[in-house]
Amino acid sequence: MKRLILLLICCTALAPAKIYKGAEYRTKESYTYGRFEVRLKSAYRDGMLTSFFTYNDNYPATEWNEIDIEILGRYRDVVQFNPITPGQLNHVSHYRTSFDPSADFHEYGFEWTPDYVAWFVDGQEVHRQTGAHIAQLNLPQKIMMNIWPPVYYGWVGQWDENALPAFTYYDWVRYSSYTPDSGNVGTGNNFTVQWKDEFTAWDTARWQKATHTFNGNNCDFIPANVVFKDGMLILCLTKENAVGYTDNTGPFVKHARAEKEGVLIRFTEELDTASAQNPASYINAAYPVTAAAIQDDRQSVLLTLSNYHRDSVSNVVINNVKDLSGKNSSGVKNAVLIKPVPLTFPVKVNCGGPALNGYLPDQEWGPTVEYGRMDGANYSNMSTTTGPADPLLFRTEANGLVKYRFRVPNGMYSVTLLMAENFFTEQGKRNFTVSVEECLVIRKLDLIRDAGFRVQVQRTIAAVPVKDGILDIHFMAEIDNAVVNAIIVEKVIASVDQGMRPLPARPSLGQNYPNPFNGRTVIPVTAVNDEPLTLRVFDALGRMVHEQALGALTPGEHPIAWDARTGAGHAVATGLYLYTVEGRNFRSAKKMLLVR
Repeated sequence: MKRLILLLICCTALAPAKIYKGAEYRTKESYTYGRFEVRLKSAYRDGMLTSFFTYNDNYPATEWNEIDIEILGRYRDVVQFNPITPGQLNHVSHYRTSFDPSADFHEYGFEWTPDYVAWFVDGQEVHRQTGAHIAQLNLPQKIMMNIWPPVYYGWVGQWDENALPAFTYYDWVRYSSYTPDSGNVGTGNNFTVQWKDEFTAWDTARWQKATHTFNGNNCDFIPANVVFKDGMLILCLTKENAVGYTDNTGPFVKHARAEKEGVLIRFTEELDTASAQNPASYINAAYPVTAAAIQDDRQSVLLTLSNYHRDSVSNVVINNVKDLSGKNSSGVKNAVLIKPVPLTFPVKVNCGGPALNGYLPDQEWGPTVEYGRMDGANYSNMSTTTGPADPLLFRTEANGLVKYRFRVPNGMYSVTLLMAENFFTEQGKRNFTVSVEECLVIRKLDLIRDAGFRVQVQRTIAAVPVKDGILDIHFMAEIDNAVVNAIIVEKVIASVDQGMRPLPARPSLGQNYPNPFNGRTVIPVTAVNDEPLTLRVFDALGRMVHEQALGALTPGEHPIAWDARTGAGHAVATGLYLYTVEGRNFRSAKKMLLVR
């Protein structure tokens, strides 16, 4: 569920106060078009989000206009972009970052013009939207930042008040006006810097602290939770009796699982390394803890126990583990272990639907399950698809998901995705990218363009190495929502040091070999997204001597042979030749020498 559900109508003064308190900081002035930038460090907490956006607060007197950057606290590698247009229509895209947004400061921003909205991460454009819906973003909007807990847990993750307080840190905000052909920053130097706020103090002439709430928001915004400290703006999410930039609460145990290699404990916040990795901080009388290793998320600890077997251990006592500040302690708490039932292979999931003919039912990800999706909704239809797989699998789908996850032993796996377009009948209406274990494997898949309406599409990633016990499949929407109908995960006998090679950002053309050549050569072509490609060869006078439709190649490298003959079968003469590969949005050329 996306921001269709957000910001509906501000509650009136008569509405009861909420027990959680968040923060919002907004400009007094509204802006039409421009480049909007921020440097921030987000909060890593399930059930809440950090934002930087523009919004037309003259709604409902005028149409809805909003442009979002949202960082959901349930993820460590996702940023969500969303222009919301009249009628509260969402156009969500997800971008997978190469970093944890909560671990350090990064720059985010977007350019808003009459023709496009483009989003940037650390100065690089990562997503762009054009079209009729962008033209509808034409109303003045205020710059806003907030931190809040939505009530929509399927979107942001399960809320846990024990994770409070949470803080987002903003280093600066910069606004540049849209000045085509006469600017000094941004794409084409089409923007002119107007101001930059370093947040040394509250600029009351420029900014307001919000004092409202809205439907779908589980907190009230209060001025006390907008804090300036150490040259930063800090937005706070707190309980009602502990507001402001203070933290007097120690870590709670979120859950604890008996894994094959040891006990994995997840806490509600980042931990002090010394206490978290001290074996004396964890007690089990029958199976002494011999080692404790804090994990990459800074909130989880993996315990090694003497003579451990996961069926034998039922609990661990937590003994004064401290939070990151080192000031607040967990106290002494008993953690009862979740006893998982490992998956058996092959794992087959009917995404969006019930158990079906050997396929497991779809479910949401959580600490008590071994597989599941994050975000998205389940849709069903009565369509009949064409293709080799069971057509009943394609009558349900997981739509709008961000991730599908599987808890598996470390090793090598193959992943097969089954998909079909059962809604749109025209190409260009849905487009999404897929990565598996941080490796890009499918780029800008358009099911209509690449297969057709109600035609089954199967993509198998043959060698997926898993080294952290969780196989992650990441769906990144480009246009509309990502969809998947079924997923199959199978074990592969291979080394985890082998595995996938990421796709390049676009198709590529390699140098032919051998070169020079006599009679036959091989031209390497790398495809990335089933885009139809065409190979052409030209002589030194620019005359085309050979044309070969390569079609929609599967992603990966393809050796294309040429026998130095024309399409009619005539041998071409000794000389220098230019060869090209072209697609819809791609063209590359190289030279080769034929010596007979």
